[in-house]
Amino acid sequence: MPGDGDGFLPVAKPEGPTSHAVVADARRALGTRRIGHTGTLDPFASGLLLLCVNRATRLAEYLHGLSKEYEAVARLGQVTATLDTEGPVVRETQDWATLDGARVREVLATFVGRGEQRPPAFSAKKVAGEAAYLKARRGEDVQLAAVPVEVHELELLELDLPHLRFRTRVSTGTYIRALARDLGEALGVGAHLTHLHRTAIGPFLVAGAPSPDQLEDEAVVESAWISPLEALAHLHRVEVGPEEAARLESGQSVPLSGDLPGERVQGEPVAVSHRNRLLAVAHLHEARLRPRKVFPRG
Repeated sequence: MPGDGDGFLPVAKPEGPTSHAVVADARRALGTRRIGHTGTLDPFASGLLLLCVNRATRLAEYLHGLSKEYEAVARLGQVTATLDTEGPVVRETQDWATLDGARVREVLATFVGRGEQRPPAFSAKKVAGEAAYLKARRGEDVQLAAVPVEVHELELLELDLPHLRFRTRVSTGTYIRALARDLGEALGVGAHLTHLHRTAIGPFLVAGAPSPDQLEDEAVVESAWISPLEALAHLHRVEVGPEEAARLESGQSVPLSGDLPGERVQGEPVAVSHRNRLLAVAHLHEARLRPRKVFPRG
């Protein structure tokens, strides 16, 4: 692994394996047990998994809020129990034949912006301490409360009835299966998701990401590797000198050096670097940087 072995690795997950299986492949290939990811993909889905390796696992929470971009296909006129191809068809209609591109685009436009979404019953959402999908598999009636989400972009790519291919960029926590369900309901015909491909997480793209079977190629891994400081480029950054670095490493706060829009970042995480390397994630409080997570030099 590049450098000190702490960093992020984008991986192009194929359809079929679970996200956990891809992580297991990476652990074997990279020779470390300490690997996580910043957002799972269902087995039938493909696309970008952003793996965090070694001490970078401590930074996953700071990437959790990044938007996610997908290309997907919804099958209109069929509703399945799981909202994807894994479950049986529970409702079907031929009314999709009356739709056209203008009507579909009109409905898609109504989903852009902030709103609420009811997560799928077949999801990992907890109900009384148990994953909702476990209750759903037992045939229990699972009704999950709607949660706030935001659809930043939603674009029709192709309409080949009864299939609708679209691209969307959404806030974290948005279920594309549920988006397909709601699109189908708004069109009056129902729908389920037949294809899902994640193309981006924030600024990180699936394009050029290695597949799981390429992870033993050191050159490929090095080319795709993202340093912790690069991964936190969306945070405000402060570069400190050696004396400040030593104090931060020992858990002490230091006065803010450099200019930051103070009121805007009060209480927000700040990436603190020393010699162009991430030293800590700190919070700004009363013109002082207070370290929350420290990554000692050497």
